Amino acid sequence: MSHQDSSDELTHPIQLYGYWRSSATYRVRIALALKGIDYELVPVHMLKDGGEQHSDSFHQLNPNELVPVLKQGSVEINQSLVIMDYLDDHFSSPRLVPERGQKKYLIQSLAQDIAIDVHPINNLRVGEYLASSYAVTGEQKVEWMQYWIERGFAALDERISKCRGRFCVGDSVSLVDVCLVPQVYNARRFGVDMTRFPNLNEIDLYCNTIDGFVDAHPSNQPDAEP
Repeated sequence: MSHQDSSDELTHPIQLYGYWRSSATYRVRIALALKGIDYELVPVHMLKDGGEQHSDSFHQLNPNELVPVLKQGSVEINQSLVIMDYLDDHFSSPRLVPERGQKKYLIQSLAQDIAIDVHPINNLRVGEYLASSYAVTGEQKVEWMQYWIERGFAALDERISKCRGRFCVGDSVSLVDVCLVPQVYNARRFGVDMTRFPNLNEIDLYCNTIDGFVDAHPSNQPDAEP
């Protein structure tokens, strides 16, 4: 396990509430794996019985009824980007975002291009709302997902072409890669042709040869389903 802060809170085990196919949970799993942090997975099945995220017990933990949530002692954090900021603050190696400098802001902006602009409008609850309130067909829902992913990926591929190395920003893994890989996983699920985005495609393929990314892959989770 990586070096921890001396705070008493950090002597407590980490619990991660999440769903195997949730891309936001997937990001946090990658960060935990890259940093070598042990944790207990608490599965929250987002489809069973109408979605376990809507249960009274989980609602008490996160009234937004979204995963992931990280608990460590009395610390309870939702929002994957904030969770990873917490991990960077207390588990130092490898840092996903530099502590200072121009690269810090580049990495944060690129990660937010994915996690704030692309991901939220093609997640589970958006798809469910489209189907229930606007009676879109399954095919129309997939077209919606493809449109927003492809629009975001086109801009991201252009931006990354100017700063990439083996990873999205140079030759060191960063928060951008941690956000990219789960979003590409989603894109492939919805039939997006990743060859249209050569920089993103190449970086994703490279990342998925690295143990931390492999260990965090949805298919390798204890709650994964066929």
